[in-house]
Amino acid sequence: MGSWSTTHRRRGGAPWVVAFGLVVLLVAGVTPRATAASPTTYTGSFPDGATYLIQVPEDWNGTLVLYSHGIVLPGNPNPARDVGDPLTGQYLLGHGYALAGSSYAATGWAVQEALQDQIATLDTFDRLVGRHPIRTVAWGHSLGGMITAGLLQRYPDRFAGALPMCGVVGGAVGTWNQALDSAFAFRRLLAPTSALQLVHISDPELNLHVARQALAAAQATPAGQARIALVAALADLPGWFVPGSPEPAPADYDAQEADQFRWLAQVGVVLGFAERAEVEARAGGNPSWNTGVNYQKQLEQSADEAEVHGLYAQAGLSLDADLATLQAAPRIAADPGAVDYLRRNIVFDGQLHGRPVLTLHTTGDGFVVNQNEQAYRKVVQDAKDAQLLRQAFVHRAGHCTFTPAETIAAFQTLIDRIDASKWTASTDPGALNDRASALDPTLNVLSIGGNLVPTPPEYLDYQPTVFLRPYDLRFQAG
Repeated sequence: MGSWSTTHRRRGGAPWVVAFGLVVLLVAGVTPRATAASPTTYTGSFPDGATYLIQVPEDWNGTLVLYSHGIVLPGNPNPARDVGDPLTGQYLLGHGYALAGSSYAATGWAVQEALQDQIATLDTFDRLVGRHPIRTVAWGHSLGGMITAGLLQRYPDRFAGALPMCGVVGGAVGTWNQALDSAFAFRRLLAPTSALQLVHISDPELNLHVARQALAAAQATPAGQARIALVAALADLPGWFVPGSPEPAPADYDAQEADQFRWLAQVGVVLGFAERAEVEARAGGNPSWNTGVNYQKQLEQSADEAEVHGLYAQAGLSLDADLATLQAAPRIAADPGAVDYLRRNIVFDGQLHGRPVLTLHTTGDGFVVNQNEQAYRKVVQDAKDAQLLRQAFVHRAGHCTFTPAETIAAFQTLIDRIDASKWTASTDPGALNDRASALDPTLNVLSIGGNLVPTPPEYLDYQPTVFLRPYDLRFQAG
């Protein structure tokens, strides 16, 4: 199994890195000497190659907070992380909370490795600190939000509650199916004569190059823009991209499409036409299908339906004809073994095992769309555990673009629920905004372009539209 490698030290300064809009703290330089207020820091590695980071303040209150980080694309640095941003980390350490998290043993869709390595991190905490936490709270961003919910589902006895943030809580199978729907429309409408591969991608770099060329060409014409809007609608991409910017007006379809183009260019085509290959390699085949999908009905359920109709009319293009083209196109079947891999890594059954969960999402998230929250709520309701779940939304563009104050307000609300054994009105948007506003102004900031910009909390009352490709655990792919 290999040997355990561990070091024990005090933490000094650390640089910031922005990844997918999320400010994360990377463990780098350390100081050889510590002040009395510095946390005790433990780092080391597991036999599978994953590393861990643990920080324990001198006045530890007995609560451990286990952080699960988001996806790291292959080829990028993959350090252990124990908090999403340094300001939130400083606040929690200053209020007596211990922090922990691992790097995961692999990059990409590393859900399988993450679940194992995060539990190993908890076991390592007990061994190194010599004191078992009174309680452990799971939290994480993006793919880490999925891992957070997965940890609670698979290891409920290890956690007192969970805070999945901007998480892929619609589940892996539905998420990649929805991505296939969008890519399928892209291929048929924007690149019908190309060699673009949707599944079983043999050359991800070339495939991505072809997709980017087709996307750029489409954006140059009104007809192409209308079709881009349809491609975006089948993935429910928001028409809002820049954090800190005002949301485009409901009928400003041109502005919405321009922002959807940016989401597709920077995220959508990368995941759909290149990174899918990494998932296929893990799963041992293609885990997605669109057999039996009615794209007319999918559009009718999309949050972007009005925009698509408006832009097609503006371009003088027949939406019915394009939808007929999609309906008539040969469909894609999944490889059953690959579906099973994604089901294990991971699909949610909605059972919260008596543990409270508070989810958090921005409304203008085009990397992990906010409709994931509707899918998660649906399975929790079906499992008769809705009384344990609360969901909060921040009115802002971007993926995981929460201020530290908004994050801390949500975290404190979850802690209150754990303490009181019942939810209170503090989950209302107004109460969350008040709670965040009451924190220090240095926490009410948003990282934009490398600068910390003063930003008031923007929780709002919001109901996401339906997640377009939910996966029922009772359903088997055809």
